[in-house]
Amino acid sequence: MATMPPSHPARQTGPVLHDWFLSDAGRAVLASEEETVAHALSDRPGLPWLWCGPASRAVPDGGGRGVSLQPDGSGRWSGPIACGLPLPLPSESFGVVVLQHVARPSGEYGPALLQEAERLLVHGGHLWLFVLNPLAPYRWRWRGTGVIASEPLSWRRRLRSAGLVPDAVSQGLGPVWSVQASVGLQQGAGLRAAYLLRAEKRTMPLTPVRQRRVMQLPQGASAA
Repeated sequence: MATMPPSHPARQTGPVLHDWFLSDAGRAVLASEEETVAHALSDRPGLPWLWCGPASRAVPDGGGRGVSLQPDGSGRWSGPIACGLPLPLPSESFGVVVLQHVARPSGEYGPALLQEAERLLVHGGHLWLFVLNPLAPYRWRWRGTGVIASEPLSWRRRLRSAGLVPDAVSQGLGPVWSVQASVGLQQGAGLRAAYLLRAEKRTMPLTPVRQRRVMQLPQGASAA
């Protein structure tokens, strides 16, 4: 009779997450997300994107231009540049930021990473956040590895704290139990292995702006 893997104290350091996504189970999740990531990278044509993921992956055709980074497990990032936070990238210069299974509830890839995403996005830009689903049967595939999953409500609170406006509904993607890619999105996380939350960077004035009164010119007066 099969038994469940033993449970170990939960942690979500860089090497743990990276190693799990190199397993067959992790690769199936990433393969399920390829089409959605490609759509994200082309979401704002003409503007560069930032794609942070657990492993180096090829940029899909039509993906435009941007920067792809991977965590190295020590709180730093590798890719075209090797750096830590804050990222040496100009503020408000990216139309899209994709955080694919690299954001954590806390730690070196926690709230500061969401705040960096907010800083880098142009006004009206989108953050695409891919995270694992704690209610999915697939969680037994990462149980005991130290990988932590969190529900959509908690992530929405974190996104708002970072100054972003999250979508009201998450979208589930990935397999339910079988270790094989399952493409396509569904409304709500459901029982899928992962889900997507999108958030927008908006700018609202601190105080209401009064509309200037339009001055009417007297009849016969020149507007010159």
